[in-house]
Amino acid sequence: MPHNATVPPDGTPIHPEHLANRFHTLLQEADLPPITIHGLRHGAATLALAAGADLKAVQELLGHSTITLTADTYTQILPELAAEIARDTARLIPRTRSPHDYPRHSTAID
Repeated sequence: MPHNATVPPDGTPIHPEHLANRFHTLLQEADLPPITIHGLRHGAATLALAAGADLKAVQELLGHSTITLTADTYTQILPELAAEIARDTARLIPRTRSPHDYPRHSTAID
């Protein structure tokens, strides 16, 4: 039976440095750009949120003890996601007229 690329066949614990070195070797063999295991984890969480994953689901995926930790870690992408979600939601609303067809009202900001 073939063994995992990082776990010894006897199942003994792996030293973190050995795991990081093996990961680095696999990246080089696959001709991928350098990244740390932690960076890969962070990237996966960021991509999940960008794909619309619920913050609670990402918290559970990462094993964070609280949703606050997850939210605090990823707040830099949340406003960008919120704007994208708002645009996507607005596209779902049927319109008989284009927003450009409506008269523009002058405001104190204009």
